[in-house]
Amino acid sequence: MSIPDISHYFPITDPTLIFFVVLCIILFAPIIMSRLRIPHIIGMVLAGILVGQYGLNILERDSSFELFGKVGLLYIMFLAGLEMNLTDIKKKRLQFLVFGLLTFFIPFVVAYPVGTCLLGYSPTASLLLACIFSSNTLIAYPIVCKYGLQKHPSVALSVGSSMIALTLSLLILAAIVGASDGQAGEMMFWVLFVTKLVAFCAGAIFLLPRITRWFFKRYDDAVMLYIYVLSMLFLSAAVSEMCGLEGIFGAFLAGLILNRFIPSVSPLMNRIEFIGNALFIPYFLIGVGMLIDIRVLFHGLNTLWVVFCMVFFGTATKATAAYIARTGLRLPWLSGHMMFGLTEAHAAGSIAMTMVGMRLQTADGSYLVDANMLNGVVMMILFSCIISSVVVERSSQAILLREKSQDSEPEAKGDDEKMLLPLQHDEDADALVQMAIMTRNKKLNRGLIGLNVVYDDINSGRNQNHGRRILDHAAATAISADVRLQTQSRLSTNIANGIKHAFKENDASEIIMGLHRRTHPHDGFWGAYTQGLISEISRQIMICRIVCPLNTIRRIHVAVPSRVEFEPGFYRWIERLARLAYNIGCRIVFHGRQESTSLIAAYLQNRHPGVRAEYMEMAHWKNLTTLARDMTDDSMLVVITARPGTVSYKPAFERLPEELTESFADCSLIIIYPDQHGQPQDVMTFTAPQRQERESAYASFMKWINRKKKQ
Repeated sequence: MSIPDISHYFPITDPTLIFFVVLCIILFAPIIMSRLRIPHIIGMVLAGILVGQYGLNILERDSSFELFGKVGLLYIMFLAGLEMNLTDIKKKRLQFLVFGLLTFFIPFVVAYPVGTCLLGYSPTASLLLACIFSSNTLIAYPIVCKYGLQKHPSVALSVGSSMIALTLSLLILAAIVGASDGQAGEMMFWVLFVTKLVAFCAGAIFLLPRITRWFFKRYDDAVMLYIYVLSMLFLSAAVSEMCGLEGIFGAFLAGLILNRFIPSVSPLMNRIEFIGNALFIPYFLIGVGMLIDIRVLFHGLNTLWVVFCMVFFGTATKATAAYIARTGLRLPWLSGHMMFGLTEAHAAGSIAMTMVGMRLQTADGSYLVDANMLNGVVMMILFSCIISSVVVERSSQAILLREKSQDSEPEAKGDDEKMLLPLQHDEDADALVQMAIMTRNKKLNRGLIGLNVVYDDINSGRNQNHGRRILDHAAATAISADVRLQTQSRLSTNIANGIKHAFKENDASEIIMGLHRRTHPHDGFWGAYTQGLISEISRQIMICRIVCPLNTIRRIHVAVPSRVEFEPGFYRWIERLARLAYNIGCRIVFHGRQESTSLIAAYLQNRHPGVRAEYMEMAHWKNLTTLARDMTDDSMLVVITARPGTVSYKPAFERLPEELTESFADCSLIIIYPDQHGQPQDVMTFTAPQRQERESAYASFMKWINRKKKQ
């Protein structure tokens, strides 16, 4: 019985089947590679080799691989810029420059004599080879994302230096192209090139943040926000190509600019990472594999020599640059391994430069890049991707293990973080969930508790259905950021009691709730149940009024009363605000007495050195209203207050509702009641008051006197 010939069915041309095969590769490659203990990225590249025209010829590298591959490459660079710590870049800009110049010049200086002396290339071809050696592609960056090390110093250094090296390589490539056209020697060519580059960078830095802030303030639909971000990514990449640079430069710049508008813990960031890692980036890796022809290794000794020189010197020079930078910057050895792994891979930039060289002709009519050089570059891509993936995988695991071993044990065991979110209104639900996500401890990975309490009356059924819709929407918002939200709906004759009982039953550590929204002029500032919660719960309560998206806030002003450092919840609210400022990427300004702000500064320096904090003297609480002159539409005011009878309480707090209403009516606001020492809930003693009134009789009497005087 003869085996049927199925070769005429390949390569597959039907778009549906092509997409099915690619999805199967994306699905099964990580499963198989994990069994073999090989980074899954290598599996994508090897799968591309297997199904490509140089393998089993199952798929042809058609326009879909060109399109999705280009999108995947831009996505990698965009994510790299989006997840960089801009504060670290500003603080360590000298380190970025040093490593960037090293990882460019060492390969460049070595590659030129390798091309002219060992491989016999012309000076121009050797110069192109030097550009290829000097650039690199962050092909192993998804591995870093998998381990959550995007903001690790060595990763940030590698990403920044990669862009420096790539930019310099592209500048020299532009000179090579200009020389082939006879323009490189013309001053006008370089003046025009530099002018376009500077105009593009300046225009993007000036316009993109303003347009983004305007768009984010007016639209909150998840699909619209994602489409907007992609539009800015591809617009920036397209303009970058018009200026004579590769689109990856524009994609990286767009990521840097949009960095502070897309917090790493936000639902939008989760969607961006999910779609990129699920589809676009794997498509790019498979497309890279389809370019590789393993058979060139058997074409003869000359081809093997070219491949050996490119792989050996390409790897050795990048390793030399990484470990020299590690030594000079006094970084740990693991950081050196990570820097080498991330800057080792040659893929996108190398392919682009090689394709440019294949179109350029020399004086004798031959092309600048011959078949041997093309094969050598392609094999260098294969081996460098394998080396890069293996090194980054192992370095990430080692760094993660070291960081876990160095984590303070008391914090891991003693943090009782369990946030309760009373969600009573549609307008507050999203903002409160996002506030909780921004302030939670990501390492603990604990879920949130969403609660809706309705009055037990004749309308309870209808109100409960409405409350469940609010909770379902809040749960969807939390899930989109990969955070669990446990929802509870309950009936109660008193809203405050319902929240209090849920707080006790769930053993919650704090409450994040919305500020009462006034419906008529005589409506109170606190509403019907807020005062009851404040007086009956001794744990931290954050009362929020968010009037603009959190990711558009540029500055947080914190009013700190005197003696606040003596409250037991002092460090809890500092921790929450530090996480909020860090995740948003904005500045935080503490206004208070020097005794309090010095302790805050010491805590932040020790636990959150990346937070951009400032400290202003506010000698007396009566100066609170003077902060209004510093408030803008993208600022937030945080007021640290206290319950009556606590150490930091002062009578001036009784005027807080009037002061906030008159001076801070339109800005985003958080009122924090810190943890205090108190009796357990529901414990009744003779000395314990049945109710704590927000306003004393003396204050009411003084208000009455003042009104009479005005009359």
